[in-house]
Amino acid sequence: MNRHALVLGGSGAIGRALVARLLAAGWTVDAVSREARPSQPGLRWHLGGFQAMPVLTGRFDAVFSCGPLDHFSIWYAATGPESPRVVAFGSTSDATKQAAADPDERALASRLREAGTRLFAAAGDRGAAATLLRPTLIYGHGSAHNLARVVALARRRGLFVLPTDARGLRQPVHADDLAAAALAAVDAPAAAGQAYALPGGETLRYRDMVARTLAVLTPRPRLLLLPAPLFEVALQLAHRAGQLQGLPAGAVARMREDLVFDPAPAQAAFGYAPRPFVPDASMFPD
Repeated sequence: MNRHALVLGGSGAIGRALVARLLAAGWTVDAVSREARPSQPGLRWHLGGFQAMPVLTGRFDAVFSCGPLDHFSIWYAATGPESPRVVAFGSTSDATKQAAADPDERALASRLREAGTRLFAAAGDRGAAATLLRPTLIYGHGSAHNLARVVALARRRGLFVLPTDARGLRQPVHADDLAAAALAAVDAPAAAGQAYALPGGETLRYRDMVARTLAVLTPRPRLLLLPAPLFEVALQLAHRAGQLQGLPAGAVARMREDLVFDPAPAQAAFGYAPRPFVPDASMFPD
């Protein structure tokens, strides 16, 4: 039986992978993007965003949100379409940035938590079942998240500098594994009304994650490890020279922190099985 999905944020890294998986599984898809894209059999693109949403008529078997959770939750609560099933992506930043030194990062964590609460409340009011998926650090084709910013800085200077104690643990997760999780969760009764952290399939130190990423680039930027006092001096000089655009101050502080989440609940609910961290150069186009 053909099912009909609405995908918001369909042109992003997760959204593109999810649209492809839905089509392969026989779904008909309406996808919304801020970039104009040609439709094809089984897939109809709509140009718009949460500030200027196109008219979306009919009833959907599932709504997937791959964009900002706060904007989606407000739109869904106010005017979102009817659907018995809603799957939305948030972020583990709702926990990791809750006590951040940067007030903007604390505000982000607060918005994410409020958005999750709003999502579940709105779904309950509509008689729908919502699932919130909270990825860790996302990488993959088209991702503009943390690793893409690291690569941009390294390419700009041919060098990336880290403190020797940048040993905080990370679990980078591939965008396609997140798409697979969304598709699996939509048909998992146990996932209804639940939120799940979605870490990647490998836990490694921050500096090892960066080294593995830089190793796939051509030319390969150099990774320089400095003792913490020297790194702080270098960091101050780089800030004064305006060389750290795109790298938030809080990201530097968290290099030393373990940001680790348990995949077991998602594994039990819908068979979540992410891959280990294997970047390749095609994920980071010039």
